[in-house]
Order: sequence, then C-alpha cells, then structure tokens
Amino acid sequence: MPDNVVLLSLPGLAPQDLAHMPQVSALFADGDRAPLAASFPAVTWPVQSNILTGQLPVDHGVTANGFYWRDKRQVEMWTAGNEAILQPQIWDLLKKHNPELRTSAWFPMLSKRSGADYVCMPAPVHNPDGSETMWCYTKPQELYRDLMAELEGFPLHHFWGPLANIKSTAWIADSAAMVAEKFQPHFSYVYLPHLDYAAQKLGPNSDAHKQAAADIDEVIGKLIARMKAALGEDTLFLIASEYVIVPVDHVAYPNRVLREAGLLQVEEKEDGEHLDLEKSDAWALCDHQYSQVYVNDAKPEVIAKVKELFQGAEGIAEVLAMEERGKYFMDHERAGEVILVSTPNSWQAYYWWNDDAKAPGFARKVDIHKKPGYDPVELHVDMATKSIPLDATLVKGSHGAPVASEAQRGVLLASQKGVFAETPLADTDVCDIVLRQFGI
Repeated sequence: MPDNVVLLSLPGLAPQDLAHMPQVSALFADGDRAPLAASFPAVTWPVQSNILTGQLPVDHGVTANGFYWRDKRQVEMWTAGNEAILQPQIWDLLKKHNPELRTSAWFPMLSKRSGADYVCMPAPVHNPDGSETMWCYTKPQELYRDLMAELEGFPLHHFWGPLANIKSTAWIADSAAMVAEKFQPHFSYVYLPHLDYAAQKLGPNSDAHKQAAADIDEVIGKLIARMKAALGEDTLFLIASEYVIVPVDHVAYPNRVLREAGLLQVEEKEDGEHLDLEKSDAWALCDHQYSQVYVNDAKPEVIAKVKELFQGAEGIAEVLAMEERGKYFMDHERAGEVILVSTPNSWQAYYWWNDDAKAPGFARKVDIHKKPGYDPVELHVDMATKSIPLDATLVKGSHGAPVASEAQRGVLLASQKGVFAETPLADTDVCDIVLRQFGI
C-alpha cells in the first residue's frame, strides 16, 4: 500500500481530452483506468459530496450547488460550509481509523470547517462600501498569509466568470504543492477547475477546450513532480472526472413557465423584478441540466399542476415529484418537491422576467451569491459595457443530467496498477478506493 494518496478532482474531464494531455497520459500509462459515471445530479457540490462520502444526496443532503432554506425563505448559493454535508467524509473516516493520518482539502467547495487538517478555499471579504477584498479561508488560519508570501493572493477573478483561465488552477496546484512540501499530508484532495470554462462557454468540442486540456496537463505535470518529491515516489495519484460536459443547443426557462401559470410571483424593486419567495406557490432553483421546483407547503394540487406544466415540454426529459425523486436518490427533505431533468442537449436558465428591461440588477453582473440559480452566461461578458448579456442561448455546453450514454461518462485514472478492478465505476466508489489504500 502507498504511504500517501493524492486525489485530483477535475470537472469536465472526458476520456477524449486525454489526447491533448500528454503528460497525464504518460504519468498514468501503467496504472488502472476505468469509466467513471457521475451520479445525478452531475454538478459540483453533489458530486464532490458523493466522492467524499461514498453516499448519495438522499443520505448526505447535498442536492445542488446551493440550498433553499424553507424556514427562512432564503436561497444560499455557493457559501455553505462543511456542516451542509450530513455524512462523514474521507478525512473523518481516515482520522477515525488512525488519528495520526494527516489530510488536506484543497478547494473542494464545501470544505470550510471540515475535519481535514489543512484546508484552503476562497472566502472573499465583502466590505461595507460594496467592494470586495480577496481572501481565502485556510486551516490553520495563518496558512493563507504564508501562501501569499510566496504566491501572492488567490486570483479569484480567474476562478469563475468572464476572466476565468488557467491562472486560478495554477495557483491551486502551486499552493497544494507547498502544503505537501511543508506538512506531508497522507491524503490530499485537490480540485482543479480549469476544464469547466471553455467547454461551457464555447462547447466541449471547441478548440478553446482542447487548449484548456493542454494547459491543465502542464499544470498537473508540474504538480505531480513536486508532490512526488515531497511525499515520495510511491505516492498514489488518482484523477477523477467530476462530470462530463456535453454540447447543448437548447435552453428551457422553468421560472417563466411557472410565472405564466400564475404560480410564481415577483416583487418590483428599484433595480427590476425579484422573486417573491413568500407569495410564490412554486419556483425553480435551476442548476445546469436540472432544477428543483419548491412548492410552498408542498400543496398536492400545486405539485400536480407543476407536473402537468412540464410533462412533454421541450428540453425536459423527466418530471419527478415527491417519492418519484427516489429514482435518482433525491428524495431528501432539502430537495424541491418536483425535479425537472433536462434532455442531454438542453439546460435550464433561472430567468423569470419576460422583458430584459425588468431583469434584476444582479442579472447583468457576475454575482453567484445573489442569483437564485446557476448562471453560466456569466462566462460571456460584453467587454464594451462590462455587463453580462441576457442571452442564455450563448451557452454551448452543460452537464448535470443522468448519465445515459458514453458521451456523458468520465474516467478514473490511477498512477499504479492494482488500485481498483471494478469497472465501470460511479463517483460514490471513489471514497472506498481511497480508504482501501489505508487498510480500511
């Protein structure tokens, strides 16, 4: 068994991308390889939670990249902490097995306040004047200052949005290598997001995505070299696709449908129309290729109406209500009463306004926390106006729908032979594969 394990988690990695990744292909040529399917919903927070716990949303409670807290009538996007995962994770299980094992959680999205020994993730400070000071949450607390002394601050503007590029992934890799050199963690989880950008913006078959694969290949090559030097040549490296991005040529607007049916209400404010979560009978938290429709008080007649509205609608493959959500292990109290699943060629935008002049102010900004849903149109900034266009058809790639074809299946790579014999694999299998390396 190896003394150390490093898991590199790559959103958007498809098997064909390896043709543009010569260093990764060479480093993993003699190891195990298997197809890897993301469980539904195949989006960041749920998949990372699946990988870390070996369980599904019905058990760990992470049903999207954000939460609707019914008791407070509030949507929380991208800010929750580790307590949102309701099951023990790899670092917790390793500590229980052997308290001496050191672990590192490097940029998985729900790692704030996790049980890992070393943690880093973005935590910008929002100033009273509306400006933002870049900062990272780290454990130990002083670790971010140490990282800045060598690397400068984390380039948040290159992590998501119109300026997203390899700089953020390179910073994550460099800082992860520094932690390996300083602390020698026995298990490291490193999230490298670069393949997420061009594939959604321009499509997974675009030249830009192929270049992104070449760029991240160089970063991974350097990272593995440094980690081997720090942790030892027998270190086991795993690369896991979080999900695969597929081409899309259609977009659905669930909230507009609900509004037209009289189920969704808006509140007029100075900067446009905002969702009125108190008065709406139903509204949709849209997240890539699915949405959760939350029905106030779970009224049976409203649930039935929602099902009727979307059955057979263009771009919608499945409409699952209440116990039907169990088909994909989404029958958790945090999930919406109705789940809308996209066809593979379509995705779902959060828009509820019918006149762009009435769109809320945050719609034209990169504002992932205020938007009650995911907005990949943020990748398409209009540089002349410095604003986000309100044209959801600009998006050319998406993910999240259930894996129904090889085109939606990713890959798990191991740098050594004999690590796993199972094939094909699901994201929930990765946890057990890691734990086995430590005799658990």
